[in-house]
Amino acid sequence: MSPASPGFGRRPSADDLLVLLAVGRSGRFVSAADELGINHTTISRRIAALEETLGGRVLTRVTGGWELTDLGRDALAAAEAVESAVKSLAADPAGNRTLEGVVRLSATDGFSAYLAAPAVAQVQRRHPKIAVEIVTATRRASQQRSGLDIEVVVGEPQVHRAKAIRLADYRLGLYGSRQYLRENGIPAGIEDLARYPLVYFIDSMLQVDDLDLASSFAPSMRESISSTNVFVHVEATRAAAGLGLLPCFMADRHDDLVRVLRDEVSVQLAYWLVTRTETLRRPEVAAVVDAIRERVWEQKGMLLGEDG
Repeated sequence: MSPASPGFGRRPSADDLLVLLAVGRSGRFVSAADELGINHTTISRRIAALEETLGGRVLTRVTGGWELTDLGRDALAAAEAVESAVKSLAADPAGNRTLEGVVRLSATDGFSAYLAAPAVAQVQRRHPKIAVEIVTATRRASQQRSGLDIEVVVGEPQVHRAKAIRLADYRLGLYGSRQYLRENGIPAGIEDLARYPLVYFIDSMLQVDDLDLASSFAPSMRESISSTNVFVHVEATRAAAGLGLLPCFMADRHDDLVRVLRDEVSVQLAYWLVTRTETLRRPEVAAVVDAIRERVWEQKGMLLGEDG
């Protein structure tokens, strides 16, 4: 920046840097405003002031929100140092740093209920000032993670400027209720599945390639009840709607479900966690990620259908 530049010789305001930090993490002015307790106009004004001081753009508009420029990422590092210094003043009576803030997580229905929820509950017991918002969705990883800190998706994601972590493998199996199998018999093999209806996702609404391919073992099976929610799959199968292609870690919890064709139908998929690199540096986000990784490790056998 030349001496004639508008902000030459001025230091960025710490408040402006903290505003940039909130926008950079969420990708949205509205989310940053909610987090900081100020209005959207103030966010815009502080970002403009910071850009004037630094002599360049710190944010660029993308689909669904905002993304950091190279200058913005440099400024974000300074903002993290400011935040760290402020938070270091907050400690419990034993001198341990107090973690606080809101962590926003998106994950599939089953993962949210049986893996994410127990993990974040453990975090919240240790750090009561951390709040976690869980949004359930079965979709591909977002290219712009506006408003989200963490995403858990099925299948290896192709992401831009983000960190993808393989969490764990899990298995789908074919299940029927004891009542349904008594009335309709147990399938003798793959070729026998043509006479059974399948309970699974709505084909036309399924956005995840790995889940879409999972049912290709028996293309002749007709659809029974289909849904975008895996809990509907489980309950429809328990209600004798047909054979359900279900995550083993969910189906094996129910004594009235029996896994059939265990060797012939064994679909192995993987959960991946996606987050921005700068978001992962937030201690409260790192604590949630660590707890999720620990939980999936503990549940490895259940995820693979080995405990059922």
